[in-house]
Amino acid sequence: MKNWNKYPIKIIEKKDFPIQLKEIKKCPEKLFYRGNWNNNIFNKSLAVVGSRRMSRYGREIVAKFVPEFVANGITVISGFMYGVDTESHNKALEFGGKTVAVLGGGLDILVPAENGNLYSEILEKDGLVISEYVYDFKPTVWSFPQRNRIVSGLSSMGILIIEAGMKSGSLVTARIGREQGKMIYAVPGQITSSTADGTNYLIKNNFAKMILSASDITDNKIINFQDALFESTDPLEDSIIQILKVEALSIDELCKELKTNIVELNTKISIMSLNNLLIEENGKVYLKR
Repeated sequence: MKNWNKYPIKIIEKKDFPIQLKEIKKCPEKLFYRGNWNNNIFNKSLAVVGSRRMSRYGREIVAKFVPEFVANGITVISGFMYGVDTESHNKALEFGGKTVAVLGGGLDILVPAENGNLYSEILEKDGLVISEYVYDFKPTVWSFPQRNRIVSGLSSMGILIIEAGMKSGSLVTARIGREQGKMIYAVPGQITSSTADGTNYLIKNNFAKMILSASDITDNKIINFQDALFESTDPLEDSIIQILKVEALSIDELCKELKTNIVELNTKISIMSLNNLLIEENGKVYLKR
């Protein structure tokens, strides 16, 4: 096992976080990390998560997708656990890419124990290992779901879910990602496989965009997520976006601002909500960010 703990633990304050992380709810005030922190590695970054009980199919998907992400200069962010997390980190490194691991425990607590070499290789190849917990904090049942908001928050391009059961941490990450306004992608799986129940559920219910190849993400105009999210060639849709950038409004207030037909506006709002551009809460329409 390589000596990963020879690397000093450093602290970064919230004011120095990448902008997409600063904007999340319950953003930590500081993070502990090993490696050389450079916010540029988060400019094109994708969270890749999935089942700890990764199947052969999941392994094949990681092997097919991650090299293309690396070729497009995308940093792979994941949670360092068994299965899809570990495989994604390893594959990114194998093809010369950058990867960031967000731990569910302190930086001196190696979980899983067999990932010592991976820990060291991430640091040797200019990646980062991050935690919000003090160096000797032992992970708990709640600390893994809590760290998922950071995995999601650091990504600029969204979250890719490769395999997930219905009660998996990956679905927690998807929910958190939607709350943060991230794009959610999911790879469909066999309907007879329990590790596909969660991903297929997300796709079926329009909670995630179905991904059949890495190019579905790399060729999409979501590299600069915030800009692409608010692009529109539809005049009414564009007007709605411009108004909601300023403040959330009720549909009646929007109707008055736009001087448009309420039926047409309701239809447009519904379509934009399905496309993950808007969300309606407490009687108001919000632009997703």
